[in-house]
Amino acid sequence: MYFQGQKAYDRVDNDDILAGHYDQTKNRIGATRGPILILHDTTEFSYKRESPKAIGHTRKLPTPDRIAKAFGQQHKACGVLMHASMAITAEGLPLGLTAIKFWSREAFKNTTKLKSKINPTRVPISAKESIKWLENLKSSNERVSDSPAKLVHIGDRENDIYEYLCQCQGLGSYFVVRSCVDRLANETTLAEEVATSKAYYKHVINFTDSDGNTVNTAMNIKVKTLALHPPIGKEANYPDLRVTVVSALEAQEPVGRERIKWTFLTNLPVKKKENALTVLNWYKQRWKIETYFKILKSGLKLEESKLRTAARLTRLISICCILAWRIHWLTMLNREDKRLSPNLAFDDIERKILIQYFQKIVVPSTLQDYIDRLARLGGYLARASDPPPGNTVIWRGMNKLYELRAGFELALDVGN
Repeated sequence: MYFQGQKAYDRVDNDDILAGHYDQTKNRIGATRGPILILHDTTEFSYKRESPKAIGHTRKLPTPDRIAKAFGQQHKACGVLMHASMAITAEGLPLGLTAIKFWSREAFKNTTKLKSKINPTRVPISAKESIKWLENLKSSNERVSDSPAKLVHIGDRENDIYEYLCQCQGLGSYFVVRSCVDRLANETTLAEEVATSKAYYKHVINFTDSDGNTVNTAMNIKVKTLALHPPIGKEANYPDLRVTVVSALEAQEPVGRERIKWTFLTNLPVKKKENALTVLNWYKQRWKIETYFKILKSGLKLEESKLRTAARLTRLISICCILAWRIHWLTMLNREDKRLSPNLAFDDIERKILIQYFQKIVVPSTLQDYIDRLARLGGYLARASDPPPGNTVIWRGMNKLYELRAGFELALDVGN
């Protein structure tokens, strides 16, 4: 964890808190057939403090005009950055966290100065914030799986890092990364190789636009295997990398919005159209980690904490990361096999509470019955026309269930 001034008497760190959860994630991965997607992304937790010194800062923001004269044109936003990695099945069921890193911008304050003196591509990866991607990649592989070839690491454009791609390949795992950099490839560049490739597949996708309208549009999907070359200045340290490029470009220029254009780098075998569509569909699962961050912030309201130091805040966030995973897991588990046992997700006390609180409803028997009751605690109406409960009503229901459990256990103590 990259925080300055952390006291030696801090007896419990974030890995200690999450150790049991990591072990259970490994067990769930081991019990799952097929590929496991590891989603990687970064989020920030913002706090209002008079001084960010004890916590750190995440970015510089423009100061409002009315106070700019006193504090300058920019001010530091107080907060903590978190890079998280989460395992899910190819169908989207969250299996648990595989790695978490916390830091503040103070830890890399010298990197900006270094970039002003030399070409940024020549700055060692260990001196950049980008090292978080490599550290979580390594930790995920070491911590949760004995079969690295079972893991497919998914990252957005910030994850287009040559060192990361090489490390993933060296660990024996797969990656799907959205391209950001027009890298050297073959005898030219990545963009030129894709543009000059004539063979493509046709595929129709549908999505909801910003106005809530469903849009159907045709995509031209190109697939090309080529050799990526390391960035200039790093040729001696990194080899050429054999990758497959999957490019999806909207066939016609649309009106009123930007043309859809996706380019992905992967070391997965892509031999036919179905393989290319699998790459696209697996990347779409990356939004699961965005939903997870929303649960942490909007559901568990971590940005409302009044704790005063980064070490205390990150320990709180680590605990809540486990709770947020359970909420997300229950939400998605409810849409899985209808025959699952309720013992998989609820202990004896929780099941008793959910039975007694809704005595007028038929006694539950399946996992879905109990999750339905949990969602009702959170305001879910459970009408025949309603879709399955989402994360919001599940986290509200969990909050209510914990309150009821506290009262239930207190009554048991008084009775004894």
